[in-house]
Amino acid sequence: MKKRFTSISAAILTLIVLSSCNQSEVVNIYSSRHYDSDLALYDAFTKQTGIEVRTIEGGGDELIERMKNEGENSPADILITVDAGRLWRAEQAGVFQSHDSDALNAAVPEVYRDEEDLWIGLSKRVRGIVYHKDRVDVSQLKGYKELAHESWKGRICIRSSNNIYNQSLLASLIEKEGVEEAQAWAESLVGNFAQTPQGGDTDQIRFVAAGICDIAIVNHYYLERLRLSEQESDRTTAAQVGIWFPPQEFGGTHVNISGAGLAKYAPNQENGLRFLEFLITPEAQQLYAIANREFSILEDGAEGDGLMGDGIHVSTYGENNPEAIRMMDRAGWK
Repeated sequence: MKKRFTSISAAILTLIVLSSCNQSEVVNIYSSRHYDSDLALYDAFTKQTGIEVRTIEGGGDELIERMKNEGENSPADILITVDAGRLWRAEQAGVFQSHDSDALNAAVPEVYRDEEDLWIGLSKRVRGIVYHKDRVDVSQLKGYKELAHESWKGRICIRSSNNIYNQSLLASLIEKEGVEEAQAWAESLVGNFAQTPQGGDTDQIRFVAAGICDIAIVNHYYLERLRLSEQESDRTTAAQVGIWFPPQEFGGTHVNISGAGLAKYAPNQENGLRFLEFLITPEAQQLYAIANREFSILEDGAEGDGLMGDGIHVSTYGENNPEAIRMMDRAGWK
């Protein structure tokens, strides 16, 4: 009897919390980003609008599953996650609703937003080629396709195949080159690995600096974090390497995004939409993107060093994701 009473009490408490969320000026954010710059952004939004930001953090796939399980009772107004592949997963899971905002469509370039207005990109991150300054002549670097050449045999470090960033990179090559060429590329790339994939992007940079490999494929901001670190060892590591972004003549640079969408059952839908529109203002982009060493999603945002994207619509990363995973398995990419 006591156990039943406790369960009923917990259910009543949940209803009270959800009810208070609906009656207050709040916006509830489910986010897989865990950066101090995001907290500063939430504070800025509250100061500007008077709307309190409440957050639940977790992994992207974990939050998507949570929203599915919560269904119509979900308190989520906004889901923020990284990588277009995960935004596509959320779209397929049915946890988004279309927004009705001319401001969002006008500000965010078409290649970085969903065609049905289910999600938008908020910041850009690019997958660059980190190289050891003493062992690699930068003139040797071209595009991602050229990393399959036998001259790179035993010289490449990269994360495992279960990493969404690498899945999206391969998905983009499927879109550009077709299945057969992308499969051949994956197999040749695996043949050029210096070691079995392990660790995160920061580890790949450290492997290059330590001489385990000569080059690595990483998101650019991981190197920036090492360069700006308070730890001298991190700065020393960063000083030993450079980063190369493939130019247009070699297919351009792979661009991915952080992004967000309006939750399907958002109890504070209007506040959620105001929050999304706030995120794409130039002021918010300074906090959201640049403070984390990413690039602004706005068309006139700085890309840095003449960086040019490959022009592929990021939604294809999700659409081609299942084939990319099968391709990695066939190639023996651990």
